Amino acid sequence: MTLQAIVFDIGNVLIEWQPERFFDRQVGPSRRQDLFATVPLHVLNDEVDRGQNFTDTILGAADQYPAFRDEIHLWHDRWIEMASPEIPHSIRLLRALRGKGVPVLALSNFGIETFEIARRHYPFLEEFDQKFISGHMGLIKPDPAIYEALEQASGFAPDTLLFTDDRSENIAAAGARGWYTHLFEGAQGWADCLIAHGVLSESEAA
Repeated sequence: MTLQAIVFDIGNVLIEWQPERFFDRQVGPSRRQDLFATVPLHVLNDEVDRGQNFTDTILGAADQYPAFRDEIHLWHDRWIEMASPEIPHSIRLLRALRGKGVPVLALSNFGIETFEIARRHYPFLEEFDQKFISGHMGLIKPDPAIYEALEQASGFAPDTLLFTDDRSENIAAAGARGWYTHLFEGAQGWADCLIAHGVLSESEAA
């Protein structure tokens, strides 16, 4: 079957997501290393992505790890600075697809509250035809159920979908369901993939 819809991850595809870089700037590499070695921030972030309350989860950790209270509060209070900047070429690709009438879907591990913060900061997140956000679904990639849920809700068969994500395990899970996939390592590589599949021309993907 031919491609009928394009599915974008968001973090590190449309918006950079680099918490360690943010903390290196704020507290220095040594303190950042101690922070991440002691406080399971990425595990907590996964729980937020599964639908747990952002404020309760992160500030609860600040109470649990008082030696890093200030740093944990930074994760909560300045979250948008970790989820930045936007990736302009990827946004152009999103809009080029929309301009051609190609359905464009989002499938992203994102908390309920954090996605609302991101939506206010990045208006292009409203430009998808459908959004599948893990916090609202109670599922996170690479659980096969989240891919099945997108198929069921969108009506697109697996072999009509092309998906890009920056994490190989998420790509592998989609591929196991029959989706076409592209491991995102930069916007130009994604553009080349869309050209190779005949979805965009070279000029449209520039």
